[in-house]
Amino acid sequence: MKYLIAFAFAGILGALAMAGVFMLRDGRDGKGKTGNMMRALALRVGLSVLLFACVLFSWWAGWIQPTGIPLGK
Repeated sequence: MKYLIAFAFAGILGALAMAGVFMLRDGRDGKGKTGNMMRALALRVGLSVLLFACVLFSWWAGWIQPTGIPLGK
């Protein structure tokens, strides 16, 4: 599960970085803008929702347990 979360975070950060690159490069030199930045941001949102769904399902299935901070301390 740790590897899935790490891989998902890396993918989310990679999609965010690619959106930044597309934002800076698209529309320069008189060329028209493309939809690459929008696609990269949509991929980032999709990966974030998928990660949340996987964590929620893992908690429901009992594969992971919330620990939290003890209330008495």
